[in-house]
Amino acid sequence: MPTSRPLRRLGFLTIGLFDPDDPARGHEATLAMIELGERLGFDSAWLRHRHLQHGISSPVAVLAAGSQRTSRIELGTAVTPLGWENPLRLAEDLATVDVLSGGRVNPGISVGPPMHYDRVRPALYPDTGDAEDFSYERVRRLLGHLRGEPVTEGGPRTEGFEVFSDRVQPHSPGLGDRVWYGGGSLRSAAWAGEQGLNLLTSSVVKAEESEDFEQVQLAQVRAFRAAHPAGEAARVSQGLVVVPTDSASPAQRRRYEGYAAARLPRTTSPQGPARMLFAPDLVGPSEQVAERLQAHAAFREIDEVAFALPFTFEPDDYEQILTDVARLLGPALGWTPDA
Repeated sequence: MPTSRPLRRLGFLTIGLFDPDDPARGHEATLAMIELGERLGFDSAWLRHRHLQHGISSPVAVLAAGSQRTSRIELGTAVTPLGWENPLRLAEDLATVDVLSGGRVNPGISVGPPMHYDRVRPALYPDTGDAEDFSYERVRRLLGHLRGEPVTEGGPRTEGFEVFSDRVQPHSPGLGDRVWYGGGSLRSAAWAGEQGLNLLTSSVVKAEESEDFEQVQLAQVRAFRAAHPAGEAARVSQGLVVVPTDSASPAQRRRYEGYAAARLPRTTSPQGPARMLFAPDLVGPSEQVAERLQAHAAFREIDEVAFALPFTFEPDDYEQILTDVARLLGPALGWTPDA
């Protein structure tokens, strides 16, 4: 079954796992993975955002380092939860890295209270916790800052020998158009479309009108494009967990299959009060994985992916997976590396 949209852009997503007793090694491994992705021809590399865990807590800083070790691959966050961030300060950091990278940053964001907010509020917002606004307004503030809207009153000014701008500096033209929203519901997908954002979909969605993952995700993609000024041309990236096994050793195959099997039970029905649906991990030879993707209702309507790497594997495993994705799976889906 051919896809209606041949795969145009190929990316990968990692959590950047590290040993708390040796964090430098894990961060270096993530940077090496980004370099490998560029050599293999991937269009983008994305970092998850993890707070108070043994995964990357500052993806913008890591992407800054990655920008100096690569020249072509685009660099994204998937996603940065804005509840932890001051939008103005985040805009400064993102614009700085975008300038350093030559315009390769793709900020992925989401809203809502920080995870375990009651536990972290005394440290994160000790004086303003009850007044913080974790709604879509936080996204609008960030977008305004990235797009160069004034952040002070009275315009630019000079005080003595110092010159002050009225907008975030540095300003990086085009960065505001490369913002992605991580949505998992019909409401968030439609809102992202109304704002002219790009949409990041993942292996987790909210079961609303159906308990069929593919149909739920398809409905969200269509709701997003229906609300977006660009319509069918609006950008959507899908982020399923995909593990090709073509060049894997027998031990690696067993480990990958065991990982997917352990996570499979949660995919059979909505989970928790929020009724979250999880997609099964796709593990197997590239030809078989390609067939499953080409039959996936939502995949058939997108032409960009950022395949998610499993959390707990080793650097050699990731090298094998990325190599098979770039050399076998991507081409089987119609993708060709950017010359």
